[in-house]
Amino acid sequence: MESHKRRRDGISSSRVTGSAYPNIAELIENGGQISIGALPPIKCAAVANDDYNCLAMLKRRPGETLQQLLERLDAAIGRALIDEEVTDEINEPPAG
Repeated sequence: MESHKRRRDGISSSRVTGSAYPNIAELIENGGQISIGALPPIKCAAVANDDYNCLAMLKRRPGETLQQLLERLDAAIGRALIDEEVTDEINEPPAG
């Protein structure tokens, strides 16, 4: 599958800079989305994707607040947008 490079231009920096979660804001401004909720058998997960790729999939940690989960999701989206590093806490690595 071909990787599509995410674009960081085209967003008004004034609209993104004021956000508590700038990477989430940028993703949504560019047509991406996030989803937070149950993903059985996981009680709470946070997933972020754009039109082409899944950028982050996180499991909510025991005792983690929703704000902390959003902060981790924002950081994971930043790593995906800048370094093309996908964070996947949902899928188990292949055996081998």
